Amino acid sequence: MFKDRRILVTGGTGSWGYELIKQLLPLGPAEVIVFSRNESSQVAMNRAFEDSRLSFCIGDVRDREALSKACKDVDIIFHLAALKHVPVCEDQPYEALKTNVIGTQNVIEAAIENKVERVINISTDKAANPSNFYGMTKAIGEKLIVYANLLRSKTKFVCVRGGNVLGTNGSVVHLFMDQIKNKNQVSITDRGMTRFFMTLEDAIRLLFKATAQSIGGEIFVMTMPTCRIIDLADVLMDALGKRAEMVETGIRPGEKIHEILLTEYESLSTIVYDEQYLVILPTLDVPGLRQHYASYSSVDFESFSSSQSLMNKDEIRAMLERGGFLQ
Repeated sequence: MFKDRRILVTGGTGSWGYELIKQLLPLGPAEVIVFSRNESSQVAMNRAFEDSRLSFCIGDVRDREALSKACKDVDIIFHLAALKHVPVCEDQPYEALKTNVIGTQNVIEAAIENKVERVINISTDKAANPSNFYGMTKAIGEKLIVYANLLRSKTKFVCVRGGNVLGTNGSVVHLFMDQIKNKNQVSITDRGMTRFFMTLEDAIRLLFKATAQSIGGEIFVMTMPTCRIIDLADVLMDALGKRAEMVETGIRPGEKIHEILLTEYESLSTIVYDEQYLVILPTLDVPGLRQHYASYSSVDFESFSSSQSLMNKDEIRAMLERGGFLQ
């Protein structure tokens, strides 16, 4: 799938990008190009990997010309670059718009111009029925990526939609562990809050699945486990052998108590791909797409909420151990 291919990763110095590149290099690509704004992170990544197939390009997805140059002779693009923190996007919506929407449009145009074979766009559960500006920009990004399959090019565009990824920059796990160790209290926005979680390894497996199996126009979704945030904090306290006071701070602007992976509307056109993955088909008529999935069963639920199928504390601990946070 990736052997002898030239692969571009936008936002490649982030947590997703680092894990993606770690798993890509053993698969024999000809070159992996990291396209990002952060010079110091690129230098650190180069020193960490020391692989001649890894190259770096300073640039911003907002810069159409720079992006187009970086896409020259590229076969596959993983579009990871985004402003992701809900409060930041609420406070600076113009910046979120430029990166998450205009940047995605630039990726589409640069890919078509350079005859890239496939583009995989990383989205989020917050794009489903969005309640904040971040989710709105990612929902628009999904629509743009799906629509790009109708632009009469040979480039295939596909989305993956994930939940909270354990261990990424700003992850709640890192925050809670630091608070337990150093502050003797844990900040909980709301005691009823639930979230979808996945490990970085799961996230990359989702990317690879979509790359290998998609034909263009789909949104691949992993059926991720869910948990109460207070249960996650309890498990971390038990693991660290230190109890801390839970302080409820209140929901921040744009936050939900529960996230959803797909909406009631989307469930009407969602199929069960296998035990781990769902595929949301667009309402747009992408040639050949519905025929390709005609033999798959439709989902038998109206929506997929983080309030459902909650993990118990043993299951949360097992997830954290699998993610490398606990011994």
